[in-house]
Amino acid sequence: MSLLTVNKLTSSVGAEVRGVEPERLVDDDHLGAAVLEALEDNGVLVFRDLQLEPRDQVAFCGRLGSVDFSSDGHHEVAGIYPITLNTAKNSAASYLRATFDWHIDGCTPTGDECPQKATVLSAVQVAERGGETEFANAYAAYDALTDDEKQRFGSLRVVHSLEASQRRVTPDPTPEELARWRARPTHEHPLVWTHRTGRKSLVLGASADYVVGMDLDDGRALLAELLERATVADNVYRHKWSVGDTVIWDNRGVLHRAAPYDPDSPREMLRTTVLGDEPIQ
Repeated sequence: MSLLTVNKLTSSVGAEVRGVEPERLVDDDHLGAAVLEALEDNGVLVFRDLQLEPRDQVAFCGRLGSVDFSSDGHHEVAGIYPITLNTAKNSAASYLRATFDWHIDGCTPTGDECPQKATVLSAVQVAERGGETEFANAYAAYDALTDDEKQRFGSLRVVHSLEASQRRVTPDPTPEELARWRARPTHEHPLVWTHRTGRKSLVLGASADYVVGMDLDDGRALLAELLERATVADNVYRHKWSVGDTVIWDNRGVLHRAAPYDPDSPREMLRTTVLGDEPIQ
């Protein structure tokens, strides 16, 4: 008998989990494995009106893997990072504007860290307009390629940078902004990620700057085309937030972005990140 009641939200990505109380996420020794299995199958899991407390969110994430505590100091609960454009609550709020573009977290780490395994968001306050979060299935995006494309793209490598993602929202940066962006090292990743499971996905998004060995404009045009194909409506789940919702996604196989919202909006999400242990290869 399954430990979870899961109902698909689209044919490609996203499923709602019903009948799970917050206490079970923290106390049930077997639930973590069931959640990870459902996440592998669906990419995104939605727990509507879960009302998960921050400490319980961190404890739950600890059942899925190692929790990222590197953002300590942003919130009174270690392991919680507030997603808000309010600089009083998050001093790095200006960087979060780049989340309005499709991306995979962890493609431009400060060192050799692997992309995050999973991310959990819980809604504290929501935007009056906008602020939905969209998810696109990067596995399905690869599967939809033709056999010829799979062969051609399988050997391509792409350089990812913080500058590429930040220039999308700040196209005319100050010298100080540019210096901060360029202080983060660039990373070269394969366009096609072959996972330990044998599944393959496309590594795309705002941080993808150019294709190694291709004409700059041609490479960027290819990346834009593939991103457009990966994020067609049939391959996307769009979550309209309500206060108390919790959503978890497989960061390794799912692209995501936030829909733009008013910079003065009270929208606030609490994020906990499960660290990755699988490099892009």
